[in-house]
Amino acid sequence: MQDHTSSSTLENAIALQKYGVGQPVRRKEDDTLVRGKGRYTDDFNLPGQAYAVVVRSTHAHGLIRGIGIDAAKAMPGVLGVWTGRDLDAAGYGPFTCGLPLKSRDGSPLLQTNRQPLATDKVRFVGDPVAFVVAETLAQARDAAEAVELDIEPLPAVTDPEEAAKPGAPQLYDHIPGNVVLDYHYGDMDKVNAAFASAAHVTKVDIENTRVAVVSMEPRVGLASYDKKTERYTLQVPTQGVAGNRANLAKNLKVPNEKVRILTANVGGSFGMKNINYPEYMCILYAAKELGKPVKWLDERSTAFLSDSHGRAQKIHAELALDAEGNFLAAKLEGFGNLGAYITGVAPGPLSLNTGKNFSSVYRTPLMAVDIKVVLTNTTLMGAYRGAGRPEANYYMERLIDRAADEMGINRLTLRKRNFIKPSQIPFAASSGVTYDSGDFQAVFNKALEISDHENFAKRKKESKKAGKLRGIAVGSYLEVTAPPSPELGKIVFDADGTVQLITGTLDYGQGHATPFAQVLSAQLGVPFESVKLVQGDSDIVHSGNGTGGSRSIMATGQAIVGAAKLVIEKGKRAAAHMLEASEADIEFEGGSFTIAGTDRSIDIMELAKRLHDGKTPEGVPDSLDVDHTSEPVASAFPNGCHVAEVEIDPETGVVQIVRYSAVNDFGTVVNPMLVAGQLHGGVVQGIGQALMEHIRYDESGQPITGSLMDYALPRAEDVPNMTVGDHPVPATTNPLGSKGCGEAGCAGSLSTVVNAVLDALSEYGIKHIDMPLTSERVWRAIQDAKKKAA
Repeated sequence: MQDHTSSSTLENAIALQKYGVGQPVRRKEDDTLVRGKGRYTDDFNLPGQAYAVVVRSTHAHGLIRGIGIDAAKAMPGVLGVWTGRDLDAAGYGPFTCGLPLKSRDGSPLLQTNRQPLATDKVRFVGDPVAFVVAETLAQARDAAEAVELDIEPLPAVTDPEEAAKPGAPQLYDHIPGNVVLDYHYGDMDKVNAAFASAAHVTKVDIENTRVAVVSMEPRVGLASYDKKTERYTLQVPTQGVAGNRANLAKNLKVPNEKVRILTANVGGSFGMKNINYPEYMCILYAAKELGKPVKWLDERSTAFLSDSHGRAQKIHAELALDAEGNFLAAKLEGFGNLGAYITGVAPGPLSLNTGKNFSSVYRTPLMAVDIKVVLTNTTLMGAYRGAGRPEANYYMERLIDRAADEMGINRLTLRKRNFIKPSQIPFAASSGVTYDSGDFQAVFNKALEISDHENFAKRKKESKKAGKLRGIAVGSYLEVTAPPSPELGKIVFDADGTVQLITGTLDYGQGHATPFAQVLSAQLGVPFESVKLVQGDSDIVHSGNGTGGSRSIMATGQAIVGAAKLVIEKGKRAAAHMLEASEADIEFEGGSFTIAGTDRSIDIMELAKRLHDGKTPEGVPDSLDVDHTSEPVASAFPNGCHVAEVEIDPETGVVQIVRYSAVNDFGTVVNPMLVAGQLHGGVVQGIGQALMEHIRYDESGQPITGSLMDYALPRAEDVPNMTVGDHPVPATTNPLGSKGCGEAGCAGSLSTVVNAVLDALSEYGIKHIDMPLTSERVWRAIQDAKKKAA
């Protein structure tokens, strides 16, 4: 038997220098995706499949008096037409929200108990009421148009504040006032006392606008049913197959093992694809009824109606300060627009998450949050990149800029005066969480440095010479990442030299395969190229909580570290047998098991191969495979400081972002290249909401931004080059020390872009404009200010 010697150890060390934690390794999947070789759900087809089209309400609110389906059923190629009564007869469970949220009186969150198809009432434009399945998509579309809907219109309400008023149209008999959650956090008596004693109180009313997700890949599903095994299979884009299987099985009222979820490449989600939708229930029902696969593909126009939306709050925010500008207390009150139905985690971003993130990086001794989560005749709400975190930071940063102006204190000075100091960490924030790490002043200082803040006045003069207004904003942020949850870390050494890493998070654009392989390679010394990530099959990924809330590297990272320790334990027993030594004498380092004090060793990959090739005696592992589920990982607190500079043409109101800088503390960064990409993407989405994106409805509940012809998204010309810096302070809550980065770009950009625009407009005395700061809104604000000054 020939044992590997120190040469393999040297090779492993060289590989770790190239592929280890902290290295900017290119994404494994890029070669596949940029060449168009990726496989998304619509790329999959099954023999004999049929096609489904959903019939939707054109009324925002109304009573269903009848649904005529006879003409549609008689059309060529039609295999079936079904309504809500058919699906009711199947006994499916309703869509609900599992968050354990309670109203201020202790009563639980009220449920709308949505069924896949409406039977008695429609509650928003796009509410599904029937669906058609035909041999071809064209036939299904024709038949869907032939379905006759008899709906008696009812008054509609789209504004959450109006919906909560007495006399407003009621969406559900069992939900008085349309309020599903009257959320409260904080000791209001103490907060009110602090406000009463304050030298200054700043107040601002803010509309956090509703936005559409507009993922590059629309939603799509391919359903099949095996009559022999009574098993459903759904190919669908998700953010995690294990959790979605559990939710789908609950709706179908079958055991988890009777459902299989398959997810291939996913073209964006941002929270939207992490819930079960009515269309999936419809095609699963049809696949069982017809005995053949059924496919449904959304279109962009209906995606604007049926995909969950994001943000949508009306907030009154207040900040109390003493005479020197020290924060005494802060409070939020207002309304969150839930849309017509409650599903997934929708109430959380509108209430709980907003409160948990509001105090940010500042010493805010007291805080209170009062938000009513309200139903309206609009598309349902869901998580959207940040899910309450960018909103909360936005409110705080708007308050600080306004307070600084009102008190005559420099905006930078006011922030510095209230930063949590490193000596105060761990810091018990008034939001109820404890920050374990961070150096917020140092991050702030570095952001000022890389943005060349000290020379802004010179740039402002140059802009003025060119007839432009120039503004700057510096804004800090802190996010509380997703709450604790266990995660799967399964490692399988295949006979061909591949190492399968199986975990419950799921990549929908983040690039998981590369950083996860870097972590595994660092832990075990296995070749980076040999690691194969498996995330998209619920038959293999038996557990896990999916991707969301910036948790992936922390949750799966901890699972990998824990699984690697188990592999090493097994490996020591196997290596002791192979090397004919005592297990106590076996050491592991750099991918090799070595007899202590000797040069006799065996590489981990060679050891795995030998275990595959031969039988082992009793007590010796027959493989290095492990199936491990980690303990819950506590939240982390990514934070940073962004600086935005804008130029405005006062004659047209056009806003251009001319400089953008960001310094972030993401703790231990596994792959800086991917982190920078995540940051850029988040910033762009924040820019989109700040300057152009806004889902709007008319008074009757009809959407007036239902396509990309009337819903603006940022383009390359709207986004400046970004200067990015890091000031990492490793987290203490997970073994890697990472903090998560996926949503941070939004959290930093919303406030800095808006505040920079308002800074530029300050010479006109303009104090506030709600998002989006379109050229029209900016121009009108300038004209109104000129009239007042005249």
